[in-house]
Amino acid sequence: MSSFFSITYPFEIGQKAPTFENLQSTDGKQYSLSSFNDKAIVVLIFMANRCPTARVYNDRLKSIQTDYVDREVQLVGINSDNQYFLPLEKLSNMIEVAKEREFNFPYLKDEDQSVAKKFGALVTLHAFVLDKERRLRYRGRIDDSRDPTNVTTHDLQNAIDDLLESREVRVPETRPFACSIDYF
Repeated sequence: MSSFFSITYPFEIGQKAPTFENLQSTDGKQYSLSSFNDKAIVVLIFMANRCPTARVYNDRLKSIQTDYVDREVQLVGINSDNQYFLPLEKLSNMIEVAKEREFNFPYLKDEDQSVAKKFGALVTLHAFVLDKERRLRYRGRIDDSRDPTNVTTHDLQNAIDDLLESREVRVPETRPFACSIDYF
């Protein structure tokens, strides 16, 4: 168990990440972590349809995917919000949102919330960067401001750049912010 800013996580930076199997995507396919074995880096982003912070990050996330696609980096959005309490978080609504927001990365439904629990995801937007061996190298926020004009630190991109340049991630953990994941 790792603790950061009074947050307890189920596994440490540097440890092998838990896997997941057969999550339904908004593109009609099912994905497992192994679906991305051809990628050098996988970035899991826990997100939700309803979260206003997640909405303001749509363009930034799409831009990150576009900027790094040729460098074998894959973003994967995962919605773990309670669809029974929050109907907007059902897969049918996720499909509409993915089309409307023109996501250029898979957007998966973690229906039983098992993936979020395995990773210790707390909020929607919570990023987890996995290297080629699928060891956790970064977890935390995308950057340091909801307002793109006030961003001073691109934490997620810095972590990706460090890994692509075969360096240790300079800041492996940051405190995420946004809407809490609504667990059962």
